[in-house]
Amino acid sequence: MEMKLAGNIRHFRKHRGMTQEQLAAQLVVSPQAVSKWENGSYPEGDLVPKIADFFGVSIDYLYG
Repeated sequence: MEMKLAGNIRHFRKHRGMTQEQLAAQLVVSPQAVSKWENGSYPEGDLVPKIADFFGVSIDYLYG
């Protein structure tokens, strides 16, 4: 599940034509945090709904 989440975050970010820095700014996190998520680390629990809302998907869909 971890890699599915990482791949989905990367996919949705690229689909919107955003850089990691741009996504980080939208979510008020560091670009390093976005990089870590895309490489298999989990976002903080309170950020997951925010990420899903930003991309317009459910939390379940975000996790794959």
